[in-house]
Amino acid sequence: MKAWLLYHVSDLRTTLNPLALTDLPTPTPAAHEVLIEVSCCGVCHTELDEIEGRTPPPVFPVVPGHQVVGTVVEAGKDVKKLRCGDRVGVAWIHSACGTCAHCRQGFENLCVDFRATGRDVNGGYAEYLTVPENYAYKIPAFLEDTEAAPLLCAGAIGYRALTLTNLTNGQPLGLMGFGASGHLVLKLAQSHFPDSPVYVFARSKHEQEFASNLGAVWAGAVDDQAPEKLMTIIDTTPAWKPVIASLNNLRPGGRLVINAIRKEDGDKHELLRVQYAEHLWMEKEIKSVANITAHDVVEFLADVEKSEMKPVVEVYPMTRANEALCDLKNKHIKGARVLTW
Repeated sequence: MKAWLLYHVSDLRTTLNPLALTDLPTPTPAAHEVLIEVSCCGVCHTELDEIEGRTPPPVFPVVPGHQVVGTVVEAGKDVKKLRCGDRVGVAWIHSACGTCAHCRQGFENLCVDFRATGRDVNGGYAEYLTVPENYAYKIPAFLEDTEAAPLLCAGAIGYRALTLTNLTNGQPLGLMGFGASGHLVLKLAQSHFPDSPVYVFARSKHEQEFASNLGAVWAGAVDDQAPEKLMTIIDTTPAWKPVIASLNNLRPGGRLVINAIRKEDGDKHELLRVQYAEHLWMEKEIKSVANITAHDVVEFLADVEKSEMKPVVEVYPMTRANEALCDLKNKHIKGARVLTW
């Protein structure tokens, strides 16, 4: 099969081709796994974190990609829920131990043996991949493959982040950053909290206009002050500066939810600017989002099917994977990017 491999950590400011297209043996599913023929795979900022070494694979080389849509073409002997011909998606979570205290309580995202698709095992920048059947999810029929792909990470992790805000209908919500996850969280918030105004902080006029067109009541720059103090803010950016900006925009008792696997090191000195009285006093909170659970994906896809929510996508052929990654790193984004065979 054809597959893109990441052989080592690279700096995307100077490297245009971090992945190499090669031929690999088609994998064989284990007893509890299915083999999926990949139709498409979303491009996620977490791939940049892997390539640039903020969350590197434990072993090189690896096939990246964790927003995968395809068709089951082979099932292991112990597979019960899926059969050949089923259209399924694969998300960031590839597997967890299933027996630790976290897993037993439904928090497999916190399991010490959590394994990520496209980082700890080969992912979806390939013609085929294998996954345990419990971590392959049937896709709502109304979605095209390319529309479904971003929902498996950008959407599902956005769903988890929105749940962690503890927002109630009518309270104002802020979104810091407006890429693939941010625009899906806005759509989710409009569905779940129709009376909650949504304020968007984005780095470019292009992204601010995109947010306004999708229904944000206000859109400004990252370090702007919103017209009112906000009950909660979800930060989907890779930078540290928006953390300070978010805390400045919270009302007393407000909560900042940081939805990022890693933060880039470039402006980490910004953390030194955190002042207790200015930024944290009055019972403000900071909550991080760690990975996702299978339950998150199942619940979110059910929500999507009910609301018929679709993402905005830009499609690249799989042969342009390196270009899509560099565009994600260096260009302003409108919606999500998807690679297709």
